[in-house]
Amino acid sequence: MQYSLLLSCICIPHAVPLQPKRIWTSSKFNNEKRSADRLICNNIRGHCTRVPRNVNMEKLQSGYLFPEICMREFEHSQKHPHAKLIRLGIGDTTEPIPDIITSAMVEHARALSTVEGYKGYGAEQGNMALRMAIALRFYRGVGVKGNEVFVSDGAQNASGIERVSGCTGSIFSGNSSPFFQESLPAYIDSSIIVGQAGKPQDETGKYENIVYMKCGPENNFFPDLSTTSRTDIIFFCSPNNPTGYAASRQQLQQLVEFAKANGSIIIYDSAYASYISDDSPRSIYEIPGAKEVAIEVSSFSKFAGFTGVRLGWTVVPEELLYMNRYPVIKDYNRIVCTCFNGASSVAQAGGLACLSREGFRALSAVIDYYKGNAEIIGGAFASLGMKVYGGKNAPYLWVHFPGMSSWDVFGEMLDKAHILTVPGRGFGPGGEEFVRVSAFGHRESILEASRRLKNLYK
Repeated sequence: MQYSLLLSCICIPHAVPLQPKRIWTSSKFNNEKRSADRLICNNIRGHCTRVPRNVNMEKLQSGYLFPEICMREFEHSQKHPHAKLIRLGIGDTTEPIPDIITSAMVEHARALSTVEGYKGYGAEQGNMALRMAIALRFYRGVGVKGNEVFVSDGAQNASGIERVSGCTGSIFSGNSSPFFQESLPAYIDSSIIVGQAGKPQDETGKYENIVYMKCGPENNFFPDLSTTSRTDIIFFCSPNNPTGYAASRQQLQQLVEFAKANGSIIIYDSAYASYISDDSPRSIYEIPGAKEVAIEVSSFSKFAGFTGVRLGWTVVPEELLYMNRYPVIKDYNRIVCTCFNGASSVAQAGGLACLSREGFRALSAVIDYYKGNAEIIGGAFASLGMKVYGGKNAPYLWVHFPGMSSWDVFGEMLDKAHILTVPGRGFGPGGEEFVRVSAFGHRESILEASRRLKNLYK
């Protein structure tokens, strides 16, 4: 065996092949995008071990989108120290969590300082009361049971996106093939890290083993499944981040039928379902037969302002089976129990309060506030004659700038209007010519951003 491992009560959730032992020199690389990741040990102070790097890390794009934006924000602050920056970029919530929810977390935290109220480890899958509450609140009438809900510390971590988008290193075969929308970069990056994506194609920015959905205004943000090749895993986000588009019932029926016909599994991200204003499905399980082909991932982050508290969930139906008829939920439960000790009990207490009648009503008012922001900022772009998508069923607007580089538009808004957005290209090749604008912000900031945009593009 080429490599030896000494393990002492540690968990390696995504084991991947290591590259052969070799010595890298800087002359081997001329790609400026990755040069920062390929600094040789001789150029860095420290001790070089004999442990090789995961070769898949070198296949990642030059930087994860949001840290890259943070870096440019910092550079802007150095260049314009007195400018009032309006952040409509990363999409962090801004309004306070309702008191009924924070009070529940405070009460739980205080109880931990008493003999009677102290509790240590909880169930890895989550507090059963919370699991049942999630099933009743979000999946009433579609047959999801509490034991099919796995609570996590956010949709992107633990038993959420990381566990299922990095699925080849966890519950599915390492040879599984993925099918992606233009969406959250964490989907693709997780698959690259576990060795699923294949080699990057520099001319397109795509990866050879990944099938990309073409989802834009020209096809109503839904792929032509009749011309799509079969893949094992289909990643689908609705309402979509970044486009803000919520798939219709008919579209999701097509998706479920496609998955059934091809023996595929859908990973369905419903993190923004609470923003849906029309009759678009809020869960994939509203579609008959979806429990046989879909895992759903969701979060309290944008629904309840828990971006800092961290709480999410994943639904893995008992009906979902591997090709050998073994239940996926059993492997998923094993992965969670092996690699995760459960979400914070304080966060889970807050989650229960969110799902109470009073808590849910208070959160609905906050969501309506953000939707009002989306209407204001969307109206500003529309008044300038621009094509604006999204905003109705999601806290994001997808704004089209024909013939322009999305990074150039991002830079123009940042430098000339001091408004931070997200370049569409960061979500994939299909996002070129678009920028994503977040509706998360204080109302006065949204109104000021609208005025600045009108002055910039009048």
